[in-house]
This record gives sequence, C-alpha cells and structure tokens, in this order.
Amino acid sequence: MIDRPALLEALDENMAVHAGWIQRRVPGMTVRDDLGFVLVDSGLATDTFNLVCRTRLDPADAEARSAEGIEWFRSRGRPFSWWVSPADTPAGLGSTLARLGLEVAESETVMSADIARVLPEPLPDKLDVRRAETSAQLREFAAINAANWSPPDQDVLHFYETAAPELLGGESPLRFFVAYLQGVAVAAAEVTIAAGIAGIYNVSTLEYWRGRGYAGALLRHMLVGARMEGALHAGLQAAPGAVAVYQRLGFESVGEVTEYKPPRAPLS
Repeated sequence: MIDRPALLEALDENMAVHAGWIQRRVPGMTVRDDLGFVLVDSGLATDTFNLVCRTRLDPADAEARSAEGIEWFRSRGRPFSWWVSPADTPAGLGSTLARLGLEVAESETVMSADIARVLPEPLPDKLDVRRAETSAQLREFAAINAANWSPPDQDVLHFYETAAPELLGGESPLRFFVAYLQGVAVAAAEVTIAAGIAGIYNVSTLEYWRGRGYAGALLRHMLVGARMEGALHAGLQAAPGAVAVYQRLGFESVGEVTEYKPPRAPLS
C-alpha cells in the first residue's frame, strides 16, 4: 500500500507527463523543468495547454522563481494556468502567486483509487469503447473535448491535429479513448500511464448524452485496461459536481488542487 506522501508525489509526476510529454516533442512547443517547477508552453493562445505544475521551490527564492515563470508567459503574451497541488512546496505557494498578481480560477478535489478494487462491468447496451489508434479517432476525441467550450475551442482541435504523429506513434504514455453509442461518438477520456499511476484527464461527454452513465462506463473500461499495463493506482482531479460520480467508482479524496491565472482584462 503506497503511503500518502508517495502517492501525492506520484500523482504530480503523472500530471507533469500528461501536461508536457507532447510539448517536449513537437517543434514550436517548450517544456522547462530547470526552474524548480515544470513549465509547459504549447505556443498556442490557450491556458489549456500552457501551464505550470509540480512546483518544488525553496522558500528563500520561491517568490523570485515564481516570478520567472509568470514572466515567461507574460513576455510572450500567452495565457497560462499555475496548478498548485497538495505536494507542491513551499507551503503557502498560493499566497506567493497571489502576491505576484495571479488569481484563483478554480479548485478541484484530488482523488485516487486502488485499481485492483475497480471491477470490470459490462458496458451499457449498444455502447462500444475504443482506444484512438487513427487520426480520425483522435479527431473525434478532440472534437468531444473542444465541445466543452461554446463555440468549440479551435485550439484544442489544432493541438491534437499537430500532435497526432507523436501520439499515435506507439511510444506515447498518453492513451485516448472514445465511447460510441451505435457508432456515434458520445464521450471521451485520456489516461496517462506514468509513475505507477493511471492518471485520468479530459473526461468529457457531449451535452445531449450526459447523465446516462457513459463516462463512468468509459472510465471503468480504461482503468481495467490500465491495471493490465501495470498501474496500481489511479488519480484524477474532480470538479465539485463530479466527486460523487468518482466515489461510486472507488475513488477517494486525497487533497485539493487549485488553479491560479492572471486576472482577466476588464471589458471595454
């Protein structure tokens, strides 16, 4: 049984792989991990793929180093998010970011599950789950995620289109899954296998199909597959309204993660 500090460290390592594996390999994208944190810059004008995570700073220079990270994006005119997790140091990092001008955007519950306790169940009638192994399937995954914005976020579509050769090349620790109802793509999710963790990200269901259990069935299918790949624990970040859904799958709260962003420009 993994202890809580080791689990939180593994969850952060998994997040860093999820956030930066693609950007390390695609020209025009950047990942820096020499500043005491992982800084990921996709080159796109979206904080979906520009972020800072896994912060491990000495209290003595935490403010100066944090300011360097903020300046990286500010000088390039790109939006970004700074995710503060339970394992991040120093304590009070959020207060430091606030002093430097960032604001709390949202907080989510960090959850984990022992995958051995996630039992396989038959998929709902007429639902089929497939791993994205072709460009067309990856586009369907991207389209479902892009639909979380109105209108759909074109940067999401562009990102996965650009990254497709790397993601489909066979070496990626990121796996993408799509759930189809009678051939129609209705839900999608990603699992990143890294640091002994099956990290669940980008869980999305098209609005019309929500509330029917399709995302839960998709996740259960993915987790059973991740166990076969050697992952012992699963982790995710749950919005307040989704905590109960994940609890039914066996996930438990292990802390809270908070997203900080630069303040929005005032409307003219």
